[in-house]
Amino acid sequence: MTNVYVDLNVLQTVPSSNINRDDTGAPKTALYGGVSRSRVSSQSWKHAIRSSFKDSGVNTGTRTKDAAQMLADKLMALDASMDEKTAWAKVDAVFKAASIKLDKNNETGALLLVSPGQIEKLAQYVIDHDELDKKEVKKVLKSDNSLDLALFGRMVADNPELNVEGSAQVAHAISTHEVVPEFDYYTALDDLQPDDATGAAMLGTVEFNSATLYRYANLNVNELVHNLGSQDAVAGAADFIKAFILSMPTGKQNSFANKTLPSYVMVTIRTDTPVNLVSAFEDAVNSTNGYVQASIEKLEEEYKATLGFVADPSLTVVLANKKYQSKLDDQVDDLSNLLSKVTDALTKVVQDENTND
Repeated sequence: MTNVYVDLNVLQTVPSSNINRDDTGAPKTALYGGVSRSRVSSQSWKHAIRSSFKDSGVNTGTRTKDAAQMLADKLMALDASMDEKTAWAKVDAVFKAASIKLDKNNETGALLLVSPGQIEKLAQYVIDHDELDKKEVKKVLKSDNSLDLALFGRMVADNPELNVEGSAQVAHAISTHEVVPEFDYYTALDDLQPDDATGAAMLGTVEFNSATLYRYANLNVNELVHNLGSQDAVAGAADFIKAFILSMPTGKQNSFANKTLPSYVMVTIRTDTPVNLVSAFEDAVNSTNGYVQASIEKLEEEYKATLGFVADPSLTVVLANKKYQSKLDDQVDDLSNLLSKVTDALTKVVQDENTND
């Protein structure tokens, strides 16, 4: 299959917030271009994407140390005559066949991401076979991937044969401009204290900042097809794009209510290499009248500049808030049209490849 990559470039303003904290409780930052930037880790946004999948009914796996318990429960659910002792004996045999160690609490040593289909098929295989074939057990654990497993992959230290190569890469989001930390000093009164009492029952500070973030992710469509199959890959790509655009990490959400939508989205389909356009903001945006429009201009200038190094994308689609101006031609009015254009292009690629096969 011809190499196919999808680049997602998003500009999104976030007001006073602390959506991703470091070990001191402060918003994460990065030094880039010689100035301090607001930063949101890729892990934080991937967690938000997985949560979005669950909320929208997308097939999502479970990352847990209790995969053995999940399998035992599924065995007893599929075979009502099986008691707990028998179920656990079979579970032990399965995990030994898969070369995954269980501790004294029947937990894996590290978090293991498994899909519902893998647990279901594994349980059914155990019920149907008195003796386990190690190759078949491993085959089940490598098939029927959930979308998040297909996108973000899986590493199994006990048995690298069970590793799944992720098809998506998510960058740490950073602000397009310099940020200066701010502090909210707060106090709280005891509701039952007398009216003439003085002093607060609790006080403290919360660090926050506000920023226009540049967010980037890419998708290796070939790897997604390998992980999901061609039939589900295009729909999976659309679900990922939508979730990446609309999701938001929930750190301090109740304190700041910072759930915003992107101001600008550019999606490209490339056949040579993914391209992160963050270098557009190595020279930080300076403005006293908002950062979004200036960030759009710098991003689109960088996009055009990269064409001297890589081939023209086979598709470029832009969705921008109507109050901002884009100088690129391929613009759509809403997210639905953006997803339609991208999925149509990916469907054609996959169909053409299947025809050639």
